[in-house]
Amino acid sequence: MSAEQARALAANFDLARLPADFCANPYPYYDALRTHDPVKRLPDGSYFLTRYEDLVRVYRDTRTFSSDKRREFLPKFGDSPLYEHHTTSLVFRDPPLHTRLRRLIGGALTPRHVAVMEPGLVSLVENLLRGLEQRESVDLIDDFAGAIPVEIIGNLLGVPHRDRAPLRDWSLAILGALEPALGAEAAERGNRAVREMLAYLETLVEDRRRTPGDPETDVLTRLIQGEGDGERLEPKDLLHNCIFLLNAGHETTTNLIGNALVLLHEWPEARRLLLRRPEAMETAVEEFLRFESSNQLGNRITTAPTAIGGVDLAPGTRIWLCIGAANRDPAKFPEPDRLDPLRTPNRHLAFGSGPHQCVGLTLGRLEARVALERFLRRFPGYTLSGAPQRGGRVRFRGFLHVPCRLGTDSRSQGPAADAAVRSTTPVTETEDP
Repeated sequence: MSAEQARALAANFDLARLPADFCANPYPYYDALRTHDPVKRLPDGSYFLTRYEDLVRVYRDTRTFSSDKRREFLPKFGDSPLYEHHTTSLVFRDPPLHTRLRRLIGGALTPRHVAVMEPGLVSLVENLLRGLEQRESVDLIDDFAGAIPVEIIGNLLGVPHRDRAPLRDWSLAILGALEPALGAEAAERGNRAVREMLAYLETLVEDRRRTPGDPETDVLTRLIQGEGDGERLEPKDLLHNCIFLLNAGHETTTNLIGNALVLLHEWPEARRLLLRRPEAMETAVEEFLRFESSNQLGNRITTAPTAIGGVDLAPGTRIWLCIGAANRDPAKFPEPDRLDPLRTPNRHLAFGSGPHQCVGLTLGRLEARVALERFLRRFPGYTLSGAPQRGGRVRFRGFLHVPCRLGTDSRSQGPAADAAVRSTTPVTETEDP
């Protein structure tokens, strides 16, 4: 792409009217904006940030850049279940409530608590893989990536296995409503999902009040009982933050695992490296998070006059934080468009930064590491049997379906498996729009 084309791309960029090819490959657009208009004023008056250092500054200054979405979301959602949910959940609240909610939830997701979950996670993944081994073709999302976080988050909240079937559809509907452009049909799906989840959770909470779990490991019991001072959450805060946990822990981890498996098909050298050096998977997960961030966008609103990159911003200015662009900023990451499983340091922003950094990041990393290690060990020569299908979403980057052929020869290991991987045809990573 020429410099003139890139300048035109940046000048015409509008998050509310994206071109057809944007969801397939947004990175040329991000690069054009970061180079030519890194603090981009959009037609609706909001600003779109694409530089790493600008995002870090916003993340850390919670006084000037608020996460409270009541003012921003009311015109979009109206007085609706979606509005109530997205203005009550942890991620869209400021201190002091945010601090208290985070402490309650985070107390059951410390590295010590997460480490205890690993044997159960390994067992879950191995059971899924044994089921896949009996089939020639599978969907990497429906049959594998999407099945893991549903079970893990379901366990954290004590959702009975018989009740977990609708969780993924509810999650997709509610999180889909956060897209920059919201149609009437998507709004209705999202509102219906919130109503159905609230009705279910009311029953679950009442059951847990009668029969509490161990607050050390049961997040729902922790939320019900509150802190040591005995102060409890309001019923609305309790229910909506259960919805938040079910959704946030599910969608982002599904995308992380699915994106990684597609990337390892597109970058065969990276797959060969991890087959030779499985101990490198922990570092590789950080690169998957950077290269294809599950969450591409965040939001803030200014509370006082400020400036970013020489651009003055008035109080009440809405800001888009483009995580996907910041994580490929060449000022921070050498060769940012190259997938490097051994990249260090790798201080990406896939989990955010500052006080709002993802509370479940340790669990998400563990789920991805175990899932990917075990999948590659059992199916080192897997190939995609069709084009992966994206969901057409901007904020959350992942796939709805990834058809995959495991093949009888792909279940072996050693030189034969390496040969099978070597035969994989690389896929071009980016194309000009």
